[in-house]
Amino acid sequence: MALSETSKFKVIASGVIPFAFVVLMMLYIFGPGADLLDFGVALPEVTIEKVDFFDSEIQTTVRNTGPIPVQIAIADVNDRIQPAAVEPDGFLDRYETALVRIPFEWNESEPYRIGITIDDGTRFEKEIESAAFVLEFTPDLAIFFAIIGTYVGIIPVMIGLLWLPFIRKISKSKYHFFLALTVGLLLFLGIDAIEEAIEVSNENLAGSFNGILLTATVVVISFIGLYYAGQKLIDRADYSKLTKPVAIALMIAIGIGLHNFGEGLAIGAAVGLGSIAFSTFLIVGFALHNTTEGIAIAGPLSKDKTLSKKSLITKLIGFGLIAGSPAIFGAWIGGFSYSPFSSVIFLAIGAGAIFQVIVVILRLIREEGDKNLSGSSVVAGIAIGMLVMYLTSILV
Repeated sequence: MALSETSKFKVIASGVIPFAFVVLMMLYIFGPGADLLDFGVALPEVTIEKVDFFDSEIQTTVRNTGPIPVQIAIADVNDRIQPAAVEPDGFLDRYETALVRIPFEWNESEPYRIGITIDDGTRFEKEIESAAFVLEFTPDLAIFFAIIGTYVGIIPVMIGLLWLPFIRKISKSKYHFFLALTVGLLLFLGIDAIEEAIEVSNENLAGSFNGILLTATVVVISFIGLYYAGQKLIDRADYSKLTKPVAIALMIAIGIGLHNFGEGLAIGAAVGLGSIAFSTFLIVGFALHNTTEGIAIAGPLSKDKTLSKKSLITKLIGFGLIAGSPAIFGAWIGGFSYSPFSSVIFLAIGAGAIFQVIVVILRLIREEGDKNLSGSSVVAGIAIGMLVMYLTSILV
């Protein structure tokens, strides 16, 4: 027993000692050895993350994204210095934020350049193409966003689920085609979510956040986590009330729901920024191509012959709500408290969820008989699925 405990201690020590040396090295570099890194000139960087327009006032959220502390000195609008109050104060450590309140009689729909100058004279600015009143929570506006979310998310998915009776009556090869079509639809959504996340990052986040790597990291973590959870759900399907096809359909609904949350964020943000024309295109475009998402859920669910009619209808409604209702919550958050950073995170999570669903569906096709995933029905399904999503996304 003593020998075993000694061996266990040696194993633990062999794992801890290298880590301890790494910690000591970091403590030295950022402590007594900090002078070793003290070369060159550290440049300040300030990011204007958000600009809100209130009655006779412009409020700007500013973050210090540089390596050194900064002091906000001056605020200007269209290159004209304006009096401003900074809350809680103008001194910002790295990644600290402040709210700059600028009294200003602005005009709706006009463009503005908001500038922030720090104590060393460096100026940073953000251009607003069209000024609009910030959205404040009211019951009527919350209902408005709920209606938009329902129109964009729930109704189109429910319409797509009406394909289920047709899919149940087709042959095995045609069934593989519709599963592959599902893969094409989801693959397009996953790529689209990543593109949106990178676009939001490039336009609104500082370079120090490294938006591309942030997106990639969250996508991978989301994929791994949801794949693990989904595999556990499918493995236990035979020992629970869920059958394997129902478990797969549930995972697809969750993946689509996470993606639709990101779509709701985009619509809410567009309305909040006053981009009425753009938000209208978003609503119409998302509603059109989200109709095809119902097929993704109906595909695996169609082969479950054990469900009664009542149970099938209940699951269709439930999965439709899981896939579509997140658009409502996304619209609320995007309209009332939009955050570029959280938007990137949620879009990346949605992409990771979709990619793990794709893997599950491809495994299902292989188990159904197409071991190499090279059958004409599978190849055609994936290609047509992506093409359909591309054509319906043109309106977005």
